[in-house]
Amino acid sequence: MYYIVIIAAVMLDQLVKYIIRVNMDLYETIPIINGVFHITYIQNTGAAFSMFSGHTGILALITVIITIGILVYLFKLRRGGHRMLMLSLSLIAAGGLGNIVDRVMLKYVVDFFDLRIWPIFNLADVYVCCGCGLLVIYIFFIEPKLNAQRDI
Repeated sequence: MYYIVIIAAVMLDQLVKYIIRVNMDLYETIPIINGVFHITYIQNTGAAFSMFSGHTGILALITVIITIGILVYLFKLRRGGHRMLMLSLSLIAAGGLGNIVDRVMLKYVVDFFDLRIWPIFNLADVYVCCGCGLLVIYIFFIEPKLNAQRDI
């Protein structure tokens, strides 16, 4: 079930990035809410916030290793994992895979969400952030309750 979430999320990420690449010029910006939210096409050769720009190969390798680890863990948990944990890891894996595809195929990551007060990011980044947020909620609020129930 969670592999379907991953596949669908990666497909949506890649479709949106393709639409941006095909229909916009590099650095072109389209205001959605003028001065607040724009769609701006950039090519990011780095990691988050363009850190480590130009190190696409090593970033792809690190992302591949982490994503494979998450996918193996998901496979091992597939029957007994809590839904929140499984969903959070699925979103993180989907985001990693979406950006790996870009790094391997294009040698850069397509970024386009531009909030003007934050570095430009993409849908895969949103998946990773939401997955990490859900993982934090799971670790701090759900897992302790599950552990307490096991101790009874």
